[in-house]
Amino acid sequence: MESVHAHQSSNVAAGASADSSLPIVERGPEEHGPDLVLHLLDDQQRLTAVDEFAKAYADGPPAQAAYYQKLLPATPPAEGQQYAFEVDLDRCSGCKACVTACHSLNGLDEQETWRDVGLLVGGSTSQPVMQHVTTACHHCLEPGCMIACPVDAYEKDPATGIVKHLDDQCFGCQYCTLACPYDVPKYHAGKGIVRKCDMCSDRLAVGEAPACVQACPHEAISIKVVDQRQVLEDAETDHFLPAAPDPQITLPTTHYKTARVFPRNTLPADYYSVNPQHPHWPLIIMLVLTQLSVGAFIVGMWLDSVLEPSLAAPIRRMHASSALAFGLLALAASTLHLGRPQYAFRAVIGLRHSWLSREIVAFGAFAGSACLYAACCWLSPNSAVLLVLGWLVAVTGIAGVFCSVMIYVFTRREFWSFGATSVKFLLTSALLGVAATLFSILLFDEFVNNQLTHRLAAEAGTTLIHSVLVIFAAKLALELSLFRHLVTRRQSPLKRSAKLLVGPLSGSMIARFACGIMGGVFMPLMLWNSIASGDWSGPTMMLSVGFLFGALVVGEMIERYQFFAACAAPRMPGRLG
Repeated sequence: MESVHAHQSSNVAAGASADSSLPIVERGPEEHGPDLVLHLLDDQQRLTAVDEFAKAYADGPPAQAAYYQKLLPATPPAEGQQYAFEVDLDRCSGCKACVTACHSLNGLDEQETWRDVGLLVGGSTSQPVMQHVTTACHHCLEPGCMIACPVDAYEKDPATGIVKHLDDQCFGCQYCTLACPYDVPKYHAGKGIVRKCDMCSDRLAVGEAPACVQACPHEAISIKVVDQRQVLEDAETDHFLPAAPDPQITLPTTHYKTARVFPRNTLPADYYSVNPQHPHWPLIIMLVLTQLSVGAFIVGMWLDSVLEPSLAAPIRRMHASSALAFGLLALAASTLHLGRPQYAFRAVIGLRHSWLSREIVAFGAFAGSACLYAACCWLSPNSAVLLVLGWLVAVTGIAGVFCSVMIYVFTRREFWSFGATSVKFLLTSALLGVAATLFSILLFDEFVNNQLTHRLAAEAGTTLIHSVLVIFAAKLALELSLFRHLVTRRQSPLKRSAKLLVGPLSGSMIARFACGIMGGVFMPLMLWNSIASGDWSGPTMMLSVGFLFGALVVGEMIERYQFFAACAAPRMPGRLG
């Protein structure tokens, strides 16, 4: 026993000499504890935790790594190929081990997920079918998120095909969350940016399986090399997952395989549920007020062309200034939608491919030309430059509204189709532009109060009130036309939108039509009656027109809220509840 103690003491001494910072405590034979304690003390003085780890893996990866090699491709992608997820539906049990592993490895917040598990159901009461489906980013051939991004915060690796998000480049506009039909990019409010799955590309680069692949106890997820031309051909058959978004939109590369044949009634478990979407209030304010500003400028130019110069000139200054104020307020509100507004200057980077970048450039040009036009109205009201600036304001304003339309058309959502969205936005511009011009004229008449302003109010006011009635009638007919889808048998996205409006969003629908009818029907008819009786001036008339204008603005704000909240679209399988 003494020889053992001597040997252990020599080991301790040797360890201490390797690290002079560790004190050596001399013990007598009677002070020695059990041999195991001395052995542990010896190891602690000779190897740190880092040293232990390095020693354990000095000869290569752990033995179990070979277990996952069959879930990875033997060779990297060649020309015309890329990495892709393959999901064996017959093996997926819905255990969510993949979700937990992804969440843990990437350090996600409690409610944040980059991989989700949904459910398909179908069959009959005697032979029901239930199929779990795990989904993440599909690393599409034509990623909607990357094309839509105004700051080029996405890149598709040319060697691997993996679509990566560049967190440092992102300024949190969230447009990619609308452009991706698979609900992949997730906005992180705390960081002010969007984040998404990158197929654990850092692990793949060194031959390690992504977290979800390695965590699945049934080997339901694997990484394959796919031929991009084959993905393109497969998308032609529109076969991806039941009721999932059309693969032609972005050409997803994930392959779902199964040896079974699903019944034709197999659908996502949440297929018939309808839930309001995020409304994006800063965008609501921006869209309504930019369209109001553009419409007001164009209506003002139209009045200049049809009225006598002596009537049009007095109102031009105030009307141009008020229209400009609404436009600048709209652009200021738009920055509230950015997670990192300090990087708003980056928005022009994606001008070649992003409609959001084009909208920002168009409205920037509109704001600049509108400022010059308003200044010219005050400093040089009779200048020939005024007409040129007016046309520049009109052209850039219409271009901005068109880009606003295309931002939502690009997402390929049926509720945001080109026809419906363009007519809706143009009618809003016309309706609010006419109402704003009418209010400017009455306000000007109330403050100036002379024969000329009375004449201007009487001549222009009659036409503008008639215009409000006609435009709102057209807009009301367009909005009511959506409800015809309630009687159709198929659960189409438009039927879901209609069900949202008569269900969870019924309160907003009632408020929208109440404001619209008050400002677009009741008040114009009352003012029309006042005109017929010769009463077209005074505080009461101005308050009436102010109420008309306010009711229409609030009504359009609510309608634009419904534009976002009631937009239903096909999505990947989800769960009930």
